[in-house]
Amino acid sequence: MRIEVDPDRCAGSGMCALTDPEVFDQSDDDGTVVLLNPTPTGHEREAREAAHLCPAGAIKVIE
Repeated sequence: MRIEVDPDRCAGSGMCALTDPEVFDQSDDDGTVVLLNPTPTGHEREAREAAHLCPAGAIKVIE
């Protein structure tokens, strides 16, 4: 699995960072998504959940 994020599309809701803080964070500058780990072993379920919860659709999970 690989994760891609689109910070330009991000609304800064923070659901991703709340769902999996080891994979996602938020920028201190504008609150947009920061991808900490694009290939999260052991966090697949959480990464899928974060993508599902993202209101802006800024997270893409590639299987």
